[in-house]
Amino acid sequence: MSFWKMPGKGDQDGCQTVGKYELGRTIGRGTFAKVKLGRNAETGEKVAIKVILKEKVLQTGRTEQTKREISAMKMVKHPNVVQLYEVLASKSVIYLVMEYVSGGELFQRLANAKRLEEAEARTYFQQLIYALDFCHSRGVSHRDIKPENLLLDGHGNLKIADFGLSALPEQARNDGLLHTTCGTPNYVAPEVLLNKGYDGAKTDLWSCGIILFVLLAGYLPFKAPNLRVLYKNIGAGKFECPSWFSLQLTNLVHRLLEPDPQKRITMREVEDYPWFKDGISQQLEEYKTRIGDFEADLEDAGAAFEDGVLLEKQQLRPGMLNAFELISLCPGLNLSGLFESAGEPKHHDLRFISKCSASEIICKLEDIAKTLDLKMKRRECKIKLQGTLLAIIVEVFEVAPSLLMVELSHVGDELEYERFYMQKFRTTLCGIESV
Repeated sequence: MSFWKMPGKGDQDGCQTVGKYELGRTIGRGTFAKVKLGRNAETGEKVAIKVILKEKVLQTGRTEQTKREISAMKMVKHPNVVQLYEVLASKSVIYLVMEYVSGGELFQRLANAKRLEEAEARTYFQQLIYALDFCHSRGVSHRDIKPENLLLDGHGNLKIADFGLSALPEQARNDGLLHTTCGTPNYVAPEVLLNKGYDGAKTDLWSCGIILFVLLAGYLPFKAPNLRVLYKNIGAGKFECPSWFSLQLTNLVHRLLEPDPQKRITMREVEDYPWFKDGISQQLEEYKTRIGDFEADLEDAGAAFEDGVLLEKQQLRPGMLNAFELISLCPGLNLSGLFESAGEPKHHDLRFISKCSASEIICKLEDIAKTLDLKMKRRECKIKLQGTLLAIIVEVFEVAPSLLMVELSHVGDELEYERFYMQKFRTTLCGIESV
């Protein structure tokens, strides 16, 4: 039987098409969005598509939160994090096309088993810690780690989901701390409740301690008849581990659930802890974090809130530069700076003039991307060519009728840029440089 719900009489969840994706039945629902099972019509791959109504987001003031969710997911490319494939948008709806995780929630696995065996719980915990360590290395703290936000794939591997409450570095105030009270009561760290600022990475570790306890005990460490008493117990950090916890495990849980964040165990200390390292898979231990998108920021995610910019094909029209903007780009107010000499290029910047059309320039860049095995992303006349260690950003501006300026910049490894630009990129660009 097909998993698609075909359109029928009175069926409001009938099959729709969004871009190259077919939307099937609803597999999840929240206050501001629902998640549908989807299929890539070109490859047949199953995906999960989060459908967000712009009107509801705008009415409830959650625009920045939605942008952060998109940005965070784009910044984190890790095998134990649900992947965001692409973002599509119409005038009224945002579609987040994500990896489909078929095994369901870890919460359901726990509900069925009551509590897990130590070896199984340790494997999930190892995957959780390594994934969060990667998130933190990219400046992303999740802030809502709980069993419902931990999914299992068809092979039993853990995947972190739902970055709706995540925090990015730019959210920190001048003290370097976050100040938004958020999270789920039973999993929230005590410092979040004090409204004095907190380190998002340290609060994630507290939540990991709760997760570890729940997986092996089958119940929560902090319980109370109401929130006031619950928060008091969390602040005091008083709980007892069950008798079947080993001494090493008990010590680790207590260090994770240390109420003072300055005394709490660090991520590196967790990874070096004997109980954590026991039985760790070689594949997990040897996994090398690879560089993902360099420019996944709030501005990048903001495109989803523009009217149909990602779904409706628009005519390519480069932005105009006026005289003052032109002069500002040239050292010493010398316009000849626009026309780079044949000498060594500046590593931080390159500009040249072309008589080719914007479409021709972009087609040439597409050829470059294919030749050099780069991922290409385009937003109107701004293009990003993404490699493993390097990203080249290309912008096209109109300086006069039938005369365009192409500006290149880069992010990433300088040696890779030198090799990439000198050996490959400059040669390929010759066809569009007119001056």
